[in-house]
Amino acid sequence: MPRRGRFLAALAALVLLAAGWVFFGGWYAGGPLRQDKAFVVPEGARLAVVADKLQREGAITSAGGFRLRARLLARGAALKAGEFLLPKGASQSRIMAILAGNEVIRRFVTIPEGMPSIMVYERLMAQPYLTGRIAVPAEGSVLPDSYDIVIGESRQAVLDRMQAAMRQRLAELWAKRAPGLVVKTPQEALTLASIVEKETGKPSERWLVAGLYSNRLKQGMLLQADPTIIYPITKGKPLGRRIRQSEIAAVNGYNTYTMVGLPKGPITNPGSDSIAAVLHPAQTKALYMVADGTGGHAFAETLQQHNANVAKWFAIRRARGEM
Repeated sequence: MPRRGRFLAALAALVLLAAGWVFFGGWYAGGPLRQDKAFVVPEGARLAVVADKLQREGAITSAGGFRLRARLLARGAALKAGEFLLPKGASQSRIMAILAGNEVIRRFVTIPEGMPSIMVYERLMAQPYLTGRIAVPAEGSVLPDSYDIVIGESRQAVLDRMQAAMRQRLAELWAKRAPGLVVKTPQEALTLASIVEKETGKPSERWLVAGLYSNRLKQGMLLQADPTIIYPITKGKPLGRRIRQSEIAAVNGYNTYTMVGLPKGPITNPGSDSIAAVLHPAQTKALYMVADGTGGHAFAETLQQHNANVAKWFAIRRARGEM
């Protein structure tokens, strides 16, 4: 081969080698990010869309170069939707591995047991990562739990998951219910469970409280549950004061001091344990209960026993300076 031909061949080889170095080096070399950055991959986004977004947000210098390298060097790795943390100086290779891996940032919204629907609404509306508006959900339709959320997800989608979880859980528990219950439908069980949820903050008492209210319903007695007085006033939010005599005497679809039987619907979103307690209530003869000063209740089978328990409770309150 003439000298000129050898020179041109060597030059071409050098050019190819340099191009290869740039191509592969650009995949593994450090990137332009100056600090860690949260990056969101939208649901169903194609590689081209994600590459353009990475360039706009300063994670890479060239969307086209990233796309080409990803197709040739990432071995068919598929991008996943979600929020990811891209570290400072991350290479294109590292970015692709993160976006195709399991390093998604998990964010949660938590609905505590006994949170009424108006407060569920307020909590979802206050989430800055969610989009869109929702209506206040039906009382008792949301299962208290912690739920994953994705940045940019609609509030309605999150609420739909919460309500689907309640429907599923209620159906599972109802299918395993004890025989001879006073509640005859899943909705009645949900309503009574909401009262149990609001009446005791002591988890171990739920089954006994459920047994007490089941006894009252069977005997046609007034339930006389204070939270049912409060619900029409505040929609389940704390009242912030003592209940007035006029409110105790109010006649409506919820006040169990002026009506026999269950209220017309739930007064909060009960947790699984309160539902389970209603469907498997304690076998008890208790008909009365009053606070005992420890966060729980003193239970009684007769009015005479109950009056004695009330006297003890009043004595505790007087000692605390509450009366």
